[in-house]
Amino acid sequence: MNNWLKVCGIDDIPRFGARLVDSAGTRIAIFRTGKDEIFALEDKCPHKGGPLSQGIVCGRKVTCPLHAWIINLSDGMAMPPDEGATRAYETRVKDGEIFIRF
Repeated sequence: MNNWLKVCGIDDIPRFGARLVDSAGTRIAIFRTGKDEIFALEDKCPHKGGPLSQGIVCGRKVTCPLHAWIINLSDGMAMPPDEGATRAYETRVKDGEIFIRF
């Protein structure tokens, strides 16, 4: 898997939770949904930079804990009427291990 970095096992992240990893000074939040889907976003809300990793995961979205902006986990886009996006990273799960593509 070229350009992929192994970050943790899927069981290291609770369902509806997140885990942080640091890549060259960028904090990346790895999210696990209730259906065991894995998503990765820069841990920075596009509104005021709030820590998305501390937000509430519901379905395929996370709510920023600072000002309740709702961010789509699959592409990092803020849900209307809000506008903006945070960087999303491609993820892959293989043999119970999570990989992020850089």
